[in-house]
Amino acid sequence: MKRQLVSTGSPFEDKAGYSRAVVQDNWCFVAGTTGFDYSTMELPDALDAQVANIFATIDTTFAEAGFQRADIVRAVYYVPDRNDVSTIFKLVGAYFQDIRPAATMLICDLIDPAMKIEIEVTAMKALG
Repeated sequence: MKRQLVSTGSPFEDKAGYSRAVVQDNWCFVAGTTGFDYSTMELPDALDAQVANIFATIDTTFAEAGFQRADIVRAVYYVPDRNDVSTIFKLVGAYFQDIRPAATMLICDLIDPAMKIEIEVTAMKALG
């Protein structure tokens, strides 16, 4: 299968030379995604709004790439404030419900202090 690059049109993708997602065979690798609304380039202050934007971006990316949420097998959460962890668990738990991907959470700085979380996912379609 030919490699497919998926873009949200975010100026970050062009500046940093990356794709929102890369599809290869039955895999989709989605880059770390922050809480920006990429249609307006606005970053809300609230953590729950940032998480909602992240998952909207991931869902839109999957739709373009021919994947769906249920295909997610791996998630990595990058979080600058460990005090947000219990809230994040509730938010991501609601999104992933029965999918239950393998997941890792890292406490670390993000590029912009206004970013409260970044999420990276990997998806795989079942063969056959």
